[in-house]
Amino acid sequence: MYLTNLKVTNFKSYTELDVDFCPNVNCLVGNNGVGKTNLLDAVYYLSFCKSCFNSIDMQNIRRDEDFFAIHGRYGMEGETVPVSCVCRKGQPKQMKWNGKLCKTLGEHIGRVPLVMVSPHDQGIIQGGSEARRKFIDGVIAQTDRVFLNHLLQYNRALEQRNKLLRQFYEDRNWDEGSIGVWDEQLVRHGEVLRGARQQFLEGFTPLFDEYYEWITDGSERGVVTYVAEREVPLAQQLAEARQRDRYAQYTTVGPHRDDVELTVGDMPVKRYGSQGQQKTFVLAMKLAQFEYIFRSSGMKPILLLDDVFDKLDMVRVTQLVELVGSDRFGQVFLTDTQPGRVRGVFETIPQVEHRIFKVEKGTLEVES
Repeated sequence: MYLTNLKVTNFKSYTELDVDFCPNVNCLVGNNGVGKTNLLDAVYYLSFCKSCFNSIDMQNIRRDEDFFAIHGRYGMEGETVPVSCVCRKGQPKQMKWNGKLCKTLGEHIGRVPLVMVSPHDQGIIQGGSEARRKFIDGVIAQTDRVFLNHLLQYNRALEQRNKLLRQFYEDRNWDEGSIGVWDEQLVRHGEVLRGARQQFLEGFTPLFDEYYEWITDGSERGVVTYVAEREVPLAQQLAEARQRDRYAQYTTVGPHRDDVELTVGDMPVKRYGSQGQQKTFVLAMKLAQFEYIFRSSGMKPILLLDDVFDKLDMVRVTQLVELVGSDRFGQVFLTDTQPGRVRGVFETIPQVEHRIFKVEKGTLEVES
């Protein structure tokens, strides 16, 4: 699957844009702030029904406009499939697949698999446990709709339970039965989440090891480990934490509190890893994410590489582009602020099909 054409209207810095892409490597070059990342975000929208960087849809509408529209055409098994996302102020967001309106946004997730690598991914290392859980859940959700449904149901139950805890605290009241109803929902869906996450890492870890070794030339080993709060049934955890939750006014135990431990040489990469080690760790996780989705779904995800060349020497940059431009990967979009570096890379590996676009304020021009 690959994106053949993209049309954008009133999206972020773009007023109108209509551009065709090649099925292999597409390079967006230009200065900072000209719209390279915004264009990647439009591609991201067509896969996940949301922005990678701003969860408030209205803030992605171009200033002084009332809507944005993103239309893409994908090549799939000899056919062309149109996909569109339209967001109007004061109206629900609409996603269409092959001309048909999606009843729910979750229905669309996984149809156009995609992996994005950007500087914001440092949050996986530097951020709290939520960022690492979000990474794992996002990968699984693209390949397992049952998991996605359990995740959505768990989050809804958690929200309602927390709302009830706050209400009881304010009213100086307590209803064991009402809390028990939501406990049952959390247990039903939460145990599935924990099991799926642990099973995911069993398949993900060998892929991560392979890419980490490739990036570091085997000089060190990174480890990814799922850490649940306690190795006891969730129902027991909730029962034991009942009084603590009552006074804290939120649910203090459960899969939404679990973490993923990232280490290099038995030391936490967050605390002791250099900037280069942290970037290497994230890149290996993202490439392993691509491989996992491909093996699980049989479809090669579209790969978005936003400003990933920083702190990499030319040898490693060339190796990376040669890798993602090979038959092992599918369509790739990458951004860079240095046109000369991009040209130099493809002079070294001319066998990789590519197209270079010069990006200026709201416009794209094919350079090569």
